[in-house]
Amino acid sequence: MTYSIVARDPISGRFGVAVQSHAYTVGPIVPWLEAGVGAIATQAFVNIGFGPIGLEMLRNGWSAEKVIAALVAGDETPEQRQIGVVDTQGRAAAFTGNECVPAAGHLVRDGFTVQGNLLERDEVWQSMAPAYEAALAEKLPFSERLLRALEAAESNGGDVRGRQSAAIVIVDAELGSTRWRSLNMDLRVEDHDQPVPELRRLVNLWEAQALLDEEGDAAKAGMSEAERYMEARRRAPEFWELAFWAAVELAKRGDMQTARREMSAAIAADGRWRTTLEHMAQSGRIDLELAKQLLAG
Repeated sequence: MTYSIVARDPISGRFGVAVQSHAYTVGPIVPWLEAGVGAIATQAFVNIGFGPIGLEMLRNGWSAEKVIAALVAGDETPEQRQIGVVDTQGRAAAFTGNECVPAAGHLVRDGFTVQGNLLERDEVWQSMAPAYEAALAEKLPFSERLLRALEAAESNGGDVRGRQSAAIVIVDAELGSTRWRSLNMDLRVEDHDQPVPELRRLVNLWEAQALLDEEGDAAKAGMSEAERYMEARRRAPEFWELAFWAAVELAKRGDMQTARREMSAAIAADGRWRTTLEHMAQSGRIDLELAKQLLAG
C-alpha cells in the first residue's frame, strides 16, 4: 500500500518525511511534521488522527516510543495500523500491526525509521535504511537522502499494486519567527505514473528557487548572489521565471548587459515573458523606462 521514511537530520536537526503509495494524494494523509517538535508517518489502513494527536504528544515532550505506545493503546484496531515517529531528540520508533497486508514491516535506526505495507517483497522496505545511511555517509543533502530511500524501495519492487502518488515534507529544527518560514520543503505528486521520479524533478526545482533566498542555506553558507543564481540556472535551465526576475534585478542594479542577456533568453524560450514584462510595466510594478531598456537589446 505505502512505504515511507521518517527522519531527523543529524546535521541540521531538521525533520523530514518522504512517502510513495499506489493511492491518490498520499501527501495530505501520511506525513505529519512540526518544526521543533518531530515527525510522524501514519499509514496502512490509516488512522489519520495518529498524525495530529501524535504531534500534540511530541509537543508535550513525549518520546517517540511513548507516543507509539499511547497511539496503539488508544486505537480500536491497532493491528491494522502502521506508524513511524521521530522525536525532537532524534529518537525513532515504529509499529506495524499484525494484520497489515504483506509484505509489511519496519526498521528503526539511529535518527530515522522506515516502514511499508502491501509491498511486492520484504526487500522493498528493508532496502530503504541502507540507502539512507549510505547517502548520509556521503554527506548528501537531507532531501537527497530521503529521495534515495524512496528510490531504493521502488527499485526493489515498491507497492505491489503499482505507483500513483508521492510526497516529501521537511521542517526546520526549531520553529522560526513565522510558521511558514519553518517549512523547508513541501512537495506532492498527487497522481502520476512515475511519482518518485516526478517528485525528484519537483525537489530540484524547489531547491533551485531556494538558492535565491537571501535567508536560505546557500546564502548563509557564504555563496554570493551571482554564484547562487548561476547554480540555480544550472540546476533548472528550463525554469525561465528565475531568468526573468534575475534580469529585472540586474537591470535595477545597473548591469544592463547581463540583464538583457537573461531577459532575451527567457523571451526566446517563451514570448509570453515579453508580454509579462510589458504588463508589469503598465501596472507600475516595474519601471517603464527600465522595461524599455531591457527590451532594447
